[in-house]
Amino acid sequence: MLKERLIWIFAALAAVVAAGTGGYVIMEGWPPLDALYMTVITISSVGFMEVHPLSDKARIFTVFLILCGSGILIYAVSILTAFIVEGELTDVLRRRKMNNRIALLDRHYIVCGADLTGRYAIEELVKTKKPFVVIEKDREKVRRLSEQGTLYIEGDATHDGILLKAGIAKAKGLVTALHSDAENLFVVITAKRLNPALRVISKAVEEESEQKIRMVGADGVVMPDFIGGLRMVSEMVRPSVVNFLDIMLRARDKTVRVEEIVIEPHSPFAGKVLSETGLHEMEDMSIVALKGGTGDAYTFNPSRATVLGEGHVLIVMGNVDRIGDATRRINPAGDF
Repeated sequence: MLKERLIWIFAALAAVVAAGTGGYVIMEGWPPLDALYMTVITISSVGFMEVHPLSDKARIFTVFLILCGSGILIYAVSILTAFIVEGELTDVLRRRKMNNRIALLDRHYIVCGADLTGRYAIEELVKTKKPFVVIEKDREKVRRLSEQGTLYIEGDATHDGILLKAGIAKAKGLVTALHSDAENLFVVITAKRLNPALRVISKAVEEESEQKIRMVGADGVVMPDFIGGLRMVSEMVRPSVVNFLDIMLRARDKTVRVEEIVIEPHSPFAGKVLSETGLHEMEDMSIVALKGGTGDAYTFNPSRATVLGEGHVLIVMGNVDRIGDATRRINPAGDF
């Protein structure tokens, strides 16, 4: 909006200067430089004397030139004043600072959509201390994100340019939780084209959409209605388990989660037994399972004598801070 106003102001000012210069050249026969100088000192109201004596016709022309030029300058000053006083300058500076922070992100996550499902995804990323940026086009939701101090990009997540601004080339994963399955499908296609290695999780409303979204590249598809149905039955038949999970997910004094630790090629514990990692001795954390070898088989409560190999995945449960310490111990040079 401000940019458009400034363009209009400069265009109008240029037109007045051109008209004034041409008028003095035509009516008074002045050299172009004298005419330009007279026009500028007239509309700027600096109070200098006339370059040459003016005829009555030229004086009338000068009166209109003063009115037009001064009006445009006064309007320009009012726009700039409002820009500063009403906080637009602050918004521009804050937006620039945020863009710089987003540009520095690496191995981060992108959340497309801040409504309902997306909002809970954002809360979880905050609790688990993951770097992320949100893409949202609704002005009211963008305002709330700004008030919360959340990094965001205002725009349509289906557009290449918006995803590139969010740093998709360097991102680790993307969650798309837009209103319709068609929008989510389009985001998946666009995201995978821009970064084929990106892990993409999509929301799906219709059951028949799940397979289509997976076919275009989604690594995972979550159906809120399906998850909700499972939760309702779990509340009925296994209330103690659900209560435990609720306490784990909603505890305010500390954040407890189930996470995974991948044994990277550079890990000092690759090829060593589990007991040498020292994870069993860490407080507020326990090893639940180990995924390794062929297929997707899991070994629950693995033996301390289990040999860890590159690519093995440890499933651990505990305080997110302790899990972070454990991850850095296993992969001291890794990306988290």
